Amino acid sequence: MELEGTKTIAADRATVWEKLNDPEILMACIPGCQAFEGSPDEGFSATVVQKVGPVKATFKGAVTLTNVVPGESYTITGEGKGGVAGFAKGAADVALTDVPEGTALAYKAQAQVGGKLAQLGNRVIGGFARKMADDFFERFVTAVEGPPEEETTETAAS
Repeated sequence: MELEGTKTIAADRATVWEKLNDPEILMACIPGCQAFEGSPDEGFSATVVQKVGPVKATFKGAVTLTNVVPGESYTITGEGKGGVAGFAKGAADVALTDVPEGTALAYKAQAQVGGKLAQLGNRVIGGFARKMADDFFERFVTAVEGPPEEETTETAAS
């Protein structure tokens, strides 16, 4: 299955690029991520706990960055094994461009699952994959820009 989208982030491209390569930011943005260690150069190891339909699994796997054009784009590839639940693997091409509002982050991703997860069908898996992508990028935008104005104002008033 393929997913694609674009998010506009109110920050300069250098800042967005830095955050895209920060293990702590990536861990905080990946839904269900329990551990995320490594570096952009060496690759990362990750542990993610997810429930897809009736199947709950802990996925352990590796994440690598390839086709890196500093400040502009990369391909992020991940593969995780979830024991009897099966496996999940995918890759996303991520590209940054300057826009008047800050930086546009465009992504095009492919995902594949096997084992019990594949038995859930494309509708369930596709919906789950879209939700994971949306959650990741919403969290990423918040991590770069900070919380929305209303929350910041309410917190300051408390």
